[in-house]
Amino acid sequence: MVEIKSKREIELMREACRVTALVHEEIAKIIRPGITTLELDRVAEKVIRENGGIPAEKGYPSGEKGVMDFPASICASVNDEVIHGIPSSRVVLKDGDIVSVDLVAYKNGYNGDAARTYAVGKISSKAQNLINVTKQAFYEGIKFAKPGYRIGDISHAIGEFVQKKGYSVVKEFQGHGIGRSMHEDPGIPNYGKAGRGIRLEPGMTLAVEPMVMAGKPDILQLEDGWTIITEDGELSAHYENTILITENEPEILTIIRK
Repeated sequence: MVEIKSKREIELMREACRVTALVHEEIAKIIRPGITTLELDRVAEKVIRENGGIPAEKGYPSGEKGVMDFPASICASVNDEVIHGIPSSRVVLKDGDIVSVDLVAYKNGYNGDAARTYAVGKISSKAQNLINVTKQAFYEGIKFAKPGYRIGDISHAIGEFVQKKGYSVVKEFQGHGIGRSMHEDPGIPNYGKAGRGIRLEPGMTLAVEPMVMAGKPDILQLEDGWTIITEDGELSAHYENTILITENEPEILTIIRK
């Protein structure tokens, strides 16, 4: 069942999303060669808690027997890691790396979810193009995030754009509704046919998140039970925002307007 948020709930969502955006602003300032992904994690948790929030990813259950709950406040996925990379003091970022940071801030009963792929120092034109295409795929998708369109219209627009650019989308993971729970209905794949799925209505809050691979659309899961990598070792990028369906254009909640 897809929840339609009340005006009060939307205000609470805006605040949780504001905290999420603040974390990304801080991470963008400190990303550099020599920093560890664990340091990024500690900074993220500090910002979330200082703003009255809780890092929702910390302790998130895997749902798989024998796999630990997620141990960190952010997912930090480097180079060929697609999603769910676990921050570590042993992962030292170096010049030319790209790192996808996905995080969820929980505040006053609601969640804000956003991901960005960051350049570390000077990166290759290939890596930069992948980052650019992944971000633009999000914007191509939300052109259809309006009343009257369907979830499949968003999915189709993302997938078609990525394919035309010569890249692949992850098919095993997808975007989702968001609100009181981190993951709510509906699921939002990054590929599919237009005109399918539920019809969009004002008051829906959605996390739209293209996950794009430079090579083939095949993935593997590491032994930690969390980290997803590209099977062919090619780079991967991730871009996500929490959006609100309005009467007109969608409102992006996890970007702070200057």
